[in-house]
Amino acid sequence: MRALAHDDLLRRAEDLDLPDRHHIDGRDEPGGGTTFAVVSPRDGQVLGEVADARPAEVDLAVAAARRAFDSGPWPRLAPADRGRILLRVAELLEERREQLALTITLEMGKPITDAYEIELRAAINTFRWYGQLAGKLTDESPHTSPDALALVTREPAGVVGAVVPWNFPLTLASWKVAPALAAGCTVVLKPSENSPLSALLLGRIATEAGLPPGVLNVVTGDGPVAGRAIGLHPDVDVLAFTGSTAVGRHFLRYSADSNLKRVWLELGGKSPNIILPDAPDLEKAAATAAWGIFFNQGEMCTAPSRLLVHSAVAERVTEAIVARARELRVGDPLDPATEMGAMVGASHLDRVLGHIGTGVEEGARLRAGGERALAGTGGSFLRPTVFDHVHPGTRLAREEIFGPVLAVLTFDDVEEAVRLANATEYGLAAGLWTSDLSTAHRVSRALKAGTVWVNCYEEGDLTVPFGGVKQSGNGRDKSAHAIEKYTDLKTTWIQL
Repeated sequence: MRALAHDDLLRRAEDLDLPDRHHIDGRDEPGGGTTFAVVSPRDGQVLGEVADARPAEVDLAVAAARRAFDSGPWPRLAPADRGRILLRVAELLEERREQLALTITLEMGKPITDAYEIELRAAINTFRWYGQLAGKLTDESPHTSPDALALVTREPAGVVGAVVPWNFPLTLASWKVAPALAAGCTVVLKPSENSPLSALLLGRIATEAGLPPGVLNVVTGDGPVAGRAIGLHPDVDVLAFTGSTAVGRHFLRYSADSNLKRVWLELGGKSPNIILPDAPDLEKAAATAAWGIFFNQGEMCTAPSRLLVHSAVAERVTEAIVARARELRVGDPLDPATEMGAMVGASHLDRVLGHIGTGVEEGARLRAGGERALAGTGGSFLRPTVFDHVHPGTRLAREEIFGPVLAVLTFDDVEEAVRLANATEYGLAAGLWTSDLSTAHRVSRALKAGTVWVNCYEEGDLTVPFGGVKQSGNGRDKSAHAIEKYTDLKTTWIQL
């Protein structure tokens, strides 16, 4: 996308044919006639009116998924045949990469370069990886006494409800949909009402790739209505959700109040990033800390929003991050030169500004940012923000902000760093910078987090699982372990 000029991308964005209907049972479905506006955070303009799912539309989608699972071909295909269709989805995503990247940028404000090079790469690779994995899954035959044969088989769990957020709308949808389909399940996908367009395009692409009708259904609407209807539906067997901890609690209640469906949650985070004075490269550590909190406008559950830095190097590291915050280019997300785009919407921007105001009231020192940017555009822009002198007991240090706001805390020894890092209800991710191998292993083991990055941040690929502990959730996306969420183990004992 860097080869295209800003003006070229503006023209291409204007020419997009954006979807506005649910995708149910292999076709576009207008629903009951109610709609909601999708507003672009880059300029506050309405992109279009999209079908707003009521419980009746959710019932249609779940019924289609139920039929496709109970009597359709998908669960009964050879796994390798399912894999070939997932590989075709990956091919079509690659062919439509520019269209999808532009759509994501328009609907949630991500810089177009990041949408094209990072988000679409992740979605394409996810379908490709699970397409390749589908035919390689195996069952078990444990050793028993000579007069018996035991078989342990993995069977698809049924209809999966997948509810995903707006910050990585296509990546996180792919993390749910691809392994569920590889396992032989059928899916009802509900994207965030802030970013429904890319998910609707995914539904169309999947049908074009050869998915039978009803195997992947996409319904658009808000959480309290459409999301709740999926969570309570008695014909949904598994619920996979990425989003806030508060909403995750709702899905657990929906499960208890309905059919006790399994609920897999990937929730919030307040991830610590620990920099020790023996970090192999302090400049790189500081640059990575800045990149991590400002990437995707800070709208990441894994964002390293708590920088825990040794007092001996704290000022040096903080100054480098402040300098980067001040030079970072905030601008139109359709401009390839933009480094940080728009927050997802005006209400979210106001919420983040409220957290910034609270940080000032709590006595933290504002070193950079803290205010709106590009106010005349009508968009929801915020300057990269850095606080230091943050007390560990304050809201700034404990609550997830989900924006480009860094809280810098200091410590004097490794034991204190670990205590500070674990002093949170969350446990999604953590970072550690040290040259000492023993320290790396000891601290990584002591940190209560689903992922620990050592001398890096946000690295990895599809081979490793992703998820949290404590109130950051349960279960894992990515890797072969994701298949476990969408399958049931069956034991067959044969007396010979």
